[in-house]
Amino acid sequence: MPTLWIDADACPRAAREIIVRAAERTRTRTWMVANHALPLPPSAWVKSRAVAHGFDAADDAIVEAVETGDLVVTSDLPLAQAVIARGADVMTTRGERLTGDNIRARVQMRDFMETLRASGEQTRGPNAYSDGDRREFANALDSWLRRHT
Repeated sequence: MPTLWIDADACPRAAREIIVRAAERTRTRTWMVANHALPLPPSAWVKSRAVAHGFDAADDAIVEAVETGDLVVTSDLPLAQAVIARGADVMTTRGERLTGDNIRARVQMRDFMETLRASGEQTRGPNAYSDGDRREFANALDSWLRRHT
């Protein structure tokens, strides 16, 4: 049975709530990994794992623990790239699947945008997490869980 690994530091509360409900419904072992304790409802299936504070500490903990066939929910592209290399599936909190076929281009675009910002270029951040994003994520997560549990 696969495990869900959630990069919880940047995961919107609405997405965490969707994940908790889905994990309970499907009885899927789920870890919310963050650099601080997270308030979660009592659950036999969803646990929180607080890691040491530090740059990428939560990411490193996920990479070390993830196994082939698990699902990692993150929008962190370097983390996604690392867990894809370990055989895990990756989904963003907007329901987008990151794969070996698209991750390299996404990381390159992120690096390009960082270079632009470092040179003084004004860029906009991501859009606010919308009702449509929540629906897309819930549908994508349910679809993944149906195929893998």
